[in-house]
Amino acid sequence: MAIKKELEGGIGEPLVEANEDGTAQKSKGQPWMVYFSTFIAVCGAYEFGACAGYSSPTQSAIREDLSLSLAEYSLFGSILTFGAMIGAITSGPIADFLGRKGAMRFSTAFSVAGWLAIYFSESPWPLDIGRLATGYGMGMFSYVVPVFIAEIAPKELRGSLTTLNQFMIVTAVSVAFIIGTILSWRALALTGLIPCAILIFGLFFIPESPRWLAKRGREREFEASLQKLRGEDADISHEAEEIQDYITTLDRLPKPKLLELFQTRYLRSVTIGVGLMFCQQLGGINGVCFYVSSIFELAGFSSNTGSIIYAILQIIVTGIGAALIDMTGRKPLLLISGSGLVSGCMITAAAFYFKVHEVALGAVPALAVTGILVYIGAFSVGMGAIPWVVMSEIFPINIKGLAGSLATLVNWFCAWLCSYTFNYLMSWSSYGTFILYAAINALAILFIIVAVPETKGKSLEQLQAAINA
Repeated sequence: MAIKKELEGGIGEPLVEANEDGTAQKSKGQPWMVYFSTFIAVCGAYEFGACAGYSSPTQSAIREDLSLSLAEYSLFGSILTFGAMIGAITSGPIADFLGRKGAMRFSTAFSVAGWLAIYFSESPWPLDIGRLATGYGMGMFSYVVPVFIAEIAPKELRGSLTTLNQFMIVTAVSVAFIIGTILSWRALALTGLIPCAILIFGLFFIPESPRWLAKRGREREFEASLQKLRGEDADISHEAEEIQDYITTLDRLPKPKLLELFQTRYLRSVTIGVGLMFCQQLGGINGVCFYVSSIFELAGFSSNTGSIIYAILQIIVTGIGAALIDMTGRKPLLLISGSGLVSGCMITAAAFYFKVHEVALGAVPALAVTGILVYIGAFSVGMGAIPWVVMSEIFPINIKGLAGSLATLVNWFCAWLCSYTFNYLMSWSSYGTFILYAAINALAILFIIVAVPETKGKSLEQLQAAINA
């Protein structure tokens, strides 16, 4: 495996050529360490979901116990997103400096401190500081977990393993919603420490990302990490050479600054990564997710029943998406997901249109529930997880920290924007809100068709070289 890229002139042939026989050398080892490492890493994703799901079932209890006004509790709920934005800004540089495992430890420390602050809170300020700290850890995890999994996984498993990140997030949100109806708000905060404990302990037993070690010039540790991940009997020579050749070439290029990410060399990968984050969040998911109970109530359907069905469906369909991603590919699932989002929005819009104009009122609850369930099912099968998968795949390692931080920051800003504007939009027009989301999701489909490549079945080096050639 040799790199054929000539550095003069900046743009030329791809950095990595395909193998002479067109296939990758197969490993004889069993990747049990990849599975174990992924399990440990996705505890960070579960922590993400535990943070996101905490505020909904605890609202009335916290307000009553601490005598919080609605404005004070709203600050407590929303400050999580601001913490996540700060985490997003710093996630890439920290993961590049401390390593992927170091960044997960750093995130865990903030999460533990945040949960303890919430648990011991007797007034609004410690509560808000704790929520901000858990938000910071959440923003860090949203970047480093999928990146770590993508960098350790063999290409034939990379998609499904990276998708487990989203599966664990939605599972944790659903678990928090269910057990939050049984536990006190302080006890529920302590449950957020469980994934942190598993992560802290488990990180001692899993290897660091071999690609990060290679980038840092730690050759012996790089080879030991890759061998441990691929199995003792696996021949890692081809994969190791490919990674080393690619990183050697990247090291000869200047390390880009923020504005230089938009140069021709990196413009396509940045456009794809950031564009998918816009598509994921501006299509309405946080508005629907945060206010699903009120949507069901407005449509005349039981909010408790609807929310439980919503939570269960989200877990099931996310699992299906994880199973399918390495068989069908990323792009087909994104297109199916986008089409389902448009359909779900239009069905929900029709339900509210009928209600506003007092037409077929008996059908409104069923239509609204159908539309929301189609929407969340479609989101869960593709648009929920795949933008994070693609983001973790397409950025070369010399810009991954900076570009990944940018994409993650855009995601969190758009998440805040969507959740902040949702109630205002619904006050303007309930059916108009979902027509707007349908239009945005239709534009997302067009973006996916035009700009997003299929990343299935390619090594990270092959993929990144082709996109950034």
